[in-house]
Amino acid sequence: MRATCQNMVYELAKQDERVIFIGSDLSPDLLPGMKRDMPDRYYMEGITEANVIGMAAGLAMEGYVPYVNTIATFITRRCYEQVAVDLCLHNLPVRLIGNGGGLVYAPLGPTHLAIDDIAIMRALPNMTVVAACDAPEMTRFMRQSVDWPLPIYIRLAKGGDPVVSREDRGFTIGKAIVMRQARAARPVVLMATGVMTTNCLAAAERLAADGIDASVVHFHTVKPLDIAAALHHAAQASLVVTVEEGTKIGGFGSAVTDALVEKLGQALPRLVRLGLPDEFPHHYGSQNDLWDYYGLMPQQIAASVERAIAKPVLVA
Repeated sequence: MRATCQNMVYELAKQDERVIFIGSDLSPDLLPGMKRDMPDRYYMEGITEANVIGMAAGLAMEGYVPYVNTIATFITRRCYEQVAVDLCLHNLPVRLIGNGGGLVYAPLGPTHLAIDDIAIMRALPNMTVVAACDAPEMTRFMRQSVDWPLPIYIRLAKGGDPVVSREDRGFTIGKAIVMRQARAARPVVLMATGVMTTNCLAAAERLAADGIDASVVHFHTVKPLDIAAALHHAAQASLVVTVEEGTKIGGFGSAVTDALVEKLGQALPRLVRLGLPDEFPHHYGSQNDLWDYYGLMPQQIAASVERAIAKPVLVA
């Protein structure tokens, strides 16, 4: 997914002279074709994230569409004020590409784990937040990103992720995609973003083997959230489960919950949010190791659904 996103910047630049790439202390061999063919639109800056955002803002004010790329924790936390004031306040079409969203950099520990990127970026006015589920979907998103009028935060997974998206399902920024449609009248609905959608699809298969019918709805765009889709599926559900590779405070699950509570009121279905707790991860290993620790592997998602179904509903 990471290579696909970066390579698409070069492909877009071939078609649109407004497109510029700005890297922050990435590999000097990154996008060699663009570096060779478009030296006036390829910049590799140092570890100066705040300055890079200011540079991108200035270029956007001159009519360019900058794609800025570095590690997710650096492009969100280190330059948050510049993102807010330089980009969002002026509503500039800058695309922030965050490498290693969520728990990708598990071997490097808490300083590199982007557990709060979705939460803090969606809090900014005018900011769009996108987390594709695989490389082909990233390609479809990137094609639409050039002319999107707002700033965008693009969360990248580690690469080599299983392909679960399909061209025939289409792609539109801000529109959720039904990846698995349950047949039951009152199904379980799994709502997810990014690569957690892949884990939810696997969890739904495990649930089906146990006689539990589950839909899976993929919200590749966390902001603007497809509220209509969330309401439609929640209104028919016996249980809604949100799944995210990030903090539950202010993240994707919070976005869904806010919408459902405000719009459905007393008709709100039972709701379970799966994600990371209010703590810095201090465990090391692979991304899968941390998924397992936090209950985000497919079999654990399925088990959480089954526990929620078995839990009696308390009536006041």
